[in-house]
Amino acid sequence: MPHPNPRQYSLVRFQVDLLPVEYRDRYPFTRDGVYVYFGEIPNMPGHCVVADHRSGRIYSGYHIEHFAEIPEDEI
Repeated sequence: MPHPNPRQYSLVRFQVDLLPVEYRDRYPFTRDGVYVYFGEIPNMPGHCVVADHRSGRIYSGYHIEHFAEIPEDEI
């Protein structure tokens, strides 16, 4: 079952297990990294903007379904 889209400004994790193995090393995200989800890009449906919570580095154009909101009890 697909995850619902994260809420804007929520903390998320990258779901590396959803990627084919041969693509995993091409992404700049870590399995344990925490990212701030800014939302979907209006003229690129299905793609989003996130920022690394620690460094502040911004990433854009990645598929929304690869990010899952972190439950409040895990923060």
